[in-house]
Amino acid sequence: MSLYTLTKPVLFSLPAETAHGLVSRSLEAVQNTPVESMLRGTYVVDDERLSVTAFGQEFPTPVGVAAGFDKNARVSRALAALGFGHVEVGGVTAERQPGNPRPRLFRLKPDRALINRMGFNNEGADTIGARLDETTLPNVPIGINIGKSKSTPLEEAPSDYRYTYERVADAGDYFVVNVSSPNTPGLRSLQNRESLEAIIGELQDAGAAPLLVKLSPDLPGPAIEDSLAVVDEMGLDGVIVTNTTTERPESLTAPQQAERGGLSGDPIEECATGLVGFVAERTDVPVIGVGGISDAEGAYRKIRAGARVVQLYTGLVYEGPSLARDINEGLLDLLDRDGFDSIEDAIGVDQ
Repeated sequence: MSLYTLTKPVLFSLPAETAHGLVSRSLEAVQNTPVESMLRGTYVVDDERLSVTAFGQEFPTPVGVAAGFDKNARVSRALAALGFGHVEVGGVTAERQPGNPRPRLFRLKPDRALINRMGFNNEGADTIGARLDETTLPNVPIGINIGKSKSTPLEEAPSDYRYTYERVADAGDYFVVNVSSPNTPGLRSLQNRESLEAIIGELQDAGAAPLLVKLSPDLPGPAIEDSLAVVDEMGLDGVIVTNTTTERPESLTAPQQAERGGLSGDPIEECATGLVGFVAERTDVPVIGVGGISDAEGAYRKIRAGARVVQLYTGLVYEGPSLARDINEGLLDLLDRDGFDSIEDAIGVDQ
């Protein structure tokens, strides 16, 4: 029986955000200590068959941590020591934000899902940028997810995104334009072509690269294709598919499904994988697949659908710290089963 199996009932007895804060503080405390090295020896799977390249970056494994877990760039070393091949921090906004009132994070236990309406709570670009500059970062790619400050008018969004980028620019290996969170009023309206072009143009003028955009799963097909046309025309480096959804599948059983916010976890896995395939067939840039990954099979489905890299967050809540190791070991077994020499060989084979 793992330590997480023993401690999970205690964590789940606490409010979800309180438990997350406790876990994050524990991870932060072990960084730069012998415990970090012990974690690395226990959880990191070092096998060249797992290595992939995307937008000029080398990922030791395709399995990474999605934005939202490490909002303030405090625990990237610990997450890398747990076996993740990259960490995306943020969302970071130009202004320090408290986010929405609590409670704002909810477990849907029987559905193995979360609903959040955090509202881009973070310490702001100045503080997070300084922390990144002063921290010894792990030897895996660090992505930085950039959102719009709540108080910034929509017409001033491009300069708001640029301010944040310029404060975090030196530390990031790639940068993500987040216009798809459902928890900042009006943010999703920036997914329209004109607004998206203005934001991307401003960031490219500031030198942001590699630059990716994160799409909502709630966009209709034509709107996704319009966003991908912007990706192609403006020379973006990648696409992340997808963010959380405001939809509520009929399969949900937990009473918390009535809470407002973005749904993540097992109930969106099939839809997210389908969208990965939809996007991968329509663009030549690398796709990062996100949504409902909690085991090796789920990660592999997204890779076979066209994702070069995958990310997770909710799965960590339900499976615990061994998840990256378990997925990486499982991926190696699946490669052997299907006769592939590496993850690179499996990308997009189901298209």
